[in-house]
Amino acid sequence: MRVENQTRVTEFLLLGFKDLQSLRIPVFCLFLGIYIMTLTGNLLIIVLVSTSYKLHSPMYFFLSHLSVTDIIITATIVPNILHGILEGGATIYFNGCITQFFFFAVSLTTESFLLTVMSYDRYLAICHPLRYTCIMDTRLQYHLVFWSWFFGFTIALFIATQLGMLQFCGPNVIDHVFCDFDPLLELSCIDPSILKLEDLVFTVPIIILSFFFIIATYVCIFLTILRIPSTSGRQKAFSTCSSHLTVVFSFYGTLIIIYQVPSRGHSVNFKKLLSLLYIVVTPFFNPIIYSLRSQEIRAAFRKLVSMKTR
Repeated sequence: MRVENQTRVTEFLLLGFKDLQSLRIPVFCLFLGIYIMTLTGNLLIIVLVSTSYKLHSPMYFFLSHLSVTDIIITATIVPNILHGILEGGATIYFNGCITQFFFFAVSLTTESFLLTVMSYDRYLAICHPLRYTCIMDTRLQYHLVFWSWFFGFTIALFIATQLGMLQFCGPNVIDHVFCDFDPLLELSCIDPSILKLEDLVFTVPIIILSFFFIIATYVCIFLTILRIPSTSGRQKAFSTCSSHLTVVFSFYGTLIIIYQVPSRGHSVNFKKLLSLLYIVVTPFFNPIIYSLRSQEIRAAFRKLVSMKTR
């Protein structure tokens, strides 16, 4: 452990999955494969939405920004996890640790806002189809995306700045896969109660209120779908929002369990595994879920491949 003036910790040791050292090679290959496919899948979504005229709609515009948040959270954390798997732990400098948390918080909060925006878009498309194009115009799309990123950066910067002002006198071992909020607070040598309260003030509106807003919009959506007379019409309407709903429950379900349910009774390894759901699993499955359920994305992909093979 390095210290500055014999008091301030300047680097941390992330233990990661230290109990899997006997399986580190296959686990490393598994994570590396998922990492590569996650980046490839999300980059492909961004390229297809940007280049295909048929994907120039609000839903896919928001989806491309959702892919950006998935790339940020994956590229920020997974390389460090891969290094830790091979070495039995990963060393990260204090500033690097705070920076990692910042980008993690940016992607997490922005994704929460974007999922809320996407639910509002589905609500307008299904519940108010005749007014949809008038309300969800290009100007509103850019405003919704801008404010999602703005609040994501602002909230993440505020919390990361507060974390950076804490004093860490030792120990410097973080029994987690990345520099998360609670493990860092546990290592602080000053009372972090104020920072915990500030974090609560921010996370409750982001996680709880956003989640309930999404639930409210989908209640309206389902009631509208049930009033559609034809079975094919109901199936078509539901298919346009089923992918988003799947991602929502995966994303918010994990966050609520980790950050809102008291940690007592949950082992450290259990919380690590849950963290992997939104660090590794969700960014990996998001492009797959949307691609499998979207004929437009599959058609755009086939067109892109045919152009490259000519």
